[in-house]
Amino acid sequence: MEDRQRLEELINELNMYKGQADLLNQQTETLKVSISELAIALETLEELKGKKGVETFVPIGAGSFLITEIKNTDEVIVGLGAGAAAKKKVTDAHESIKNQKEELEGLLNKMMGDLQKITEIIVQKSPEAEELIQQLEGNPG
Repeated sequence: MEDRQRLEELINELNMYKGQADLLNQQTETLKVSISELAIALETLEELKGKKGVETFVPIGAGSFLITEIKNTDEVIVGLGAGAAAKKKVTDAHESIKNQKEELEGLLNKMMGDLQKITEIIVQKSPEAEELIQQLEGNPG
């Protein structure tokens, strides 16, 4: 009976760790998308720096676009979060976006480290659970 109880505890623990790993995987994927969007924004700001009268496409939905001309490449509207935005000089916007990207990359690295630790725990505990299952089924490992 002691083995069965230990197995139950191990299975619950492994399920908890797997749930945490799944959640971290989802969160890291979301962070990767955000980092990618910030990288595109930085690249776009670099491309537009000092250019005047640049033509661009503005999406209007259903795969359709307006062809427009950018009149002001000295200022941009930058999202601040929670639906708020502010007008900033391109250099300030570049710095702000770069800082956001670096912050998210740091968070991503921490989350990847946490995911690695959880994975190691799962790998470490799984053989014990498998051994207990074998013992309870009466089949020697």
